[in-house]
Amino acid sequence: MRLSRRGLLRAGLAGTAATTLGGLATGCSVPTGSTGRNMVLWYWSGGLSDTVVKQARVRYDSAVNLRATQIGGYYRSKLLTTMTGRAHIPDIVGLKGEDMASYLPNADQFVDLRTLGAEKLKSQYLDWKWQQAVAPDGSLIGFPIDVGPVVHYYQPAVFERAGLPHEPEDVSREMATWDEFFAAGEQLKQRVRGAFILTDVGSVFEMSIGQGAQRFVDKDENFIGDQEHVRVCWDRAVEAKRRGLVSSIVSGTPDSISAKERGRLPSQLNASWAAGDLKLEVPKTKGKWRVANCPGGPSNVGGSFLAITKACREPERAFEIISWMLNADNQAQGFVDAGLFPSTPASYEMTKLRDPDPFFGGQITMDVYGPAAEKIPVAFNSPFDIALGQPIRDEIKNVGVLGKDPKKAWSDAMSDCRRIAEHLGVSI
Repeated sequence: MRLSRRGLLRAGLAGTAATTLGGLATGCSVPTGSTGRNMVLWYWSGGLSDTVVKQARVRYDSAVNLRATQIGGYYRSKLLTTMTGRAHIPDIVGLKGEDMASYLPNADQFVDLRTLGAEKLKSQYLDWKWQQAVAPDGSLIGFPIDVGPVVHYYQPAVFERAGLPHEPEDVSREMATWDEFFAAGEQLKQRVRGAFILTDVGSVFEMSIGQGAQRFVDKDENFIGDQEHVRVCWDRAVEAKRRGLVSSIVSGTPDSISAKERGRLPSQLNASWAAGDLKLEVPKTKGKWRVANCPGGPSNVGGSFLAITKACREPERAFEIISWMLNADNQAQGFVDAGLFPSTPASYEMTKLRDPDPFFGGQITMDVYGPAAEKIPVAFNSPFDIALGQPIRDEIKNVGVLGKDPKKAWSDAMSDCRRIAEHLGVSI
């Protein structure tokens, strides 16, 4: 099996991040950043609230000229290339959550936000999210933007036809475990012709991994992707396939849209931001969806940070800007504008986030999203997790989509992991 292009890119970046950023070694001349009154912010489309960015530019106009630029394409590789070139480095940069672990070994290339007073604000943010930006030396290199708590999106009318619980509280309670969720999936399949409770096996594996405190590499740079905590998640995903609970329809296709509209794909496990995708993809189903807890417990997909580079000439001012942009009020605005779920629990009680959502039948979805976000476990994230998790993810997809033998798929995944681990210097 070959890694996907995305997987190869991530594997290569995970292995080269230390040497790439290491070129900006401490003791060298300070890299060139912005000049004069300019303060440059880099982020990606949808990474911040456009409203909040515009307000920040106005608010701090007397002090700096905040130039906010959306960077397209492979954001991380462009950021690394710019920092390696040591010229025109932005002052403030967005760091995607899935990449954060690869930046931590190079914490000396970013300002330690503790030196600017970040610790005084720590209690206002989700602790597990805050911990993701803490480097091995204890420095804090990222300030939390958003998170992606996972929930169960479902169509209550279809569940009711199948004789299943259909009110959000009942679904959360009676499908609280994976076993209960799978049993419900079998009942749905039996009683509603052509209906499936899952759109893909990958979601079962991904959400299950996110419900634990371990990933694929431990703090001592040992590969642990072959251990019980990963194998349980793998077996669970395989079980969903074996029991026929997974649709063969490819997500995002016209067939998928039609199936959701007709109640044949009335259920999916996904992050808070997926609500926006549903509203865009199947607007005709407005009012036909509800939100319940993810079976097996809270999990997270997505979420990012803002950091200040060492090239910044006014780090105190930069921190003033990002801490204002990411306060509870502005994070609430980010959710309204761009579906960026707040990393600030105080936002969850704000009126603008507690309006009944017509798409979800008037449900106050924050009552599900909020508690899920607060209970996500703290997990260690290694710079090598993406590279060494990718073969496992690729092979579970092969099981789900291509019907590959699970034993052969697991063996192939472990073989690829050993090869990649050896290349990256991770102990097996």
